[in-house]
Amino acid sequence: MTALSILDLAPIPSGGTAGQALRNSIDLAVKAEQYGYRRYWVAEHHFARGVASAAPAVLIGLVAAATSRIRVGSGAVQLGHQTPLSVVESFGLVDALYPGRVDLGIGRSGQRRAELAAEAPPPPRSEARVVDGLLIPPPFDYSVLVKHPQLRHQIALLQQPGAQTPDFADQIDEVVAFLDGTHQAPAVPGEGARVELWILGSSGGQSARVAGERGLPFAANYHVAPSSVLEAVEAYREAFKPSATLAEPYVIVSADVVVAGTDDHARELASPYGLWVRSIRRGDGAIPFPTPEEAAAFDWSEEDRALVQDRLDTQFTGSPETVVERLRTLRRVTGADELLVTTITHDHADRVRSYELLAKAWEGRK
Repeated sequence: MTALSILDLAPIPSGGTAGQALRNSIDLAVKAEQYGYRRYWVAEHHFARGVASAAPAVLIGLVAAATSRIRVGSGAVQLGHQTPLSVVESFGLVDALYPGRVDLGIGRSGQRRAELAAEAPPPPRSEARVVDGLLIPPPFDYSVLVKHPQLRHQIALLQQPGAQTPDFADQIDEVVAFLDGTHQAPAVPGEGARVELWILGSSGGQSARVAGERGLPFAANYHVAPSSVLEAVEAYREAFKPSATLAEPYVIVSADVVVAGTDDHARELASPYGLWVRSIRRGDGAIPFPTPEEAAAFDWSEEDRALVQDRLDTQFTGSPETVVERLRTLRRVTGADELLVTTITHDHADRVRSYELLAKAWEGRK
């Protein structure tokens, strides 16, 4: 059976604190291990008042210490504003204490944001389509986001003055060299670490190609960029070359999910999601996740709804049976070997319950 894994942003709820969010994440990881999830990945986000996951390696170490079997990792380290050496040393340190359990998921999102800030080309116009039951919405126009005056300032804050980020492919090659000990300089800890290297991507661009050409596993982001998930998976598989790591392509596909006892209750728990996505796409950074009551009081404009519609339409909400059916469609259409589920609700207990219900339904348990 296709495995389920978790992507956690350590969301800060409205009225909550970062400390509370991090304790919630550790608690969820412990329960995820009990429920049978394969991996527990944490994201890297900056300048967001509603997300506490700013330092993945630190949080991964805390999660690893609280658990014993589940794989722990990043989804993803933003290599655009870190050096390969610093990343390998950080993850090598965690692996030294918890060997064979660490996934190093890497993305080029930092580079991508800088490119968009410089060019910001609008995507070609297209209509929503349904592919064998899976909704593929029109692409989101990121040129709207990159016009935000804070973007260039934030990019600058994430790098040393005058720093230039190397090509992503060269950075990945350097990460591999540090891990396998073929680099001219040793990474200690890191060299020889049993770290599983992943590439994450949202399109059929460089990330997918680099993962395929180097024979690495690839994670495609349906939850972030649903319009391009099929292109991302296809580009990865077309570029794939067998390696010492993989003989065949291996793909994880992500999805936003909220599960409750009934479809109506799940929709209520998920109702603040649109307001939360709006805050990100307006360039303000993720706000603390609202309550359903706070979300209901918001006065939506037509422009606001258009800003988040693709994410609302592709969020999987409902009873366990409803969500399992939609996840099976996602798996079938993308050919995913594994699914990566991310769930955000205001109350931690509802989030834990969502993951519990999904795990039981996925495995056919009562």
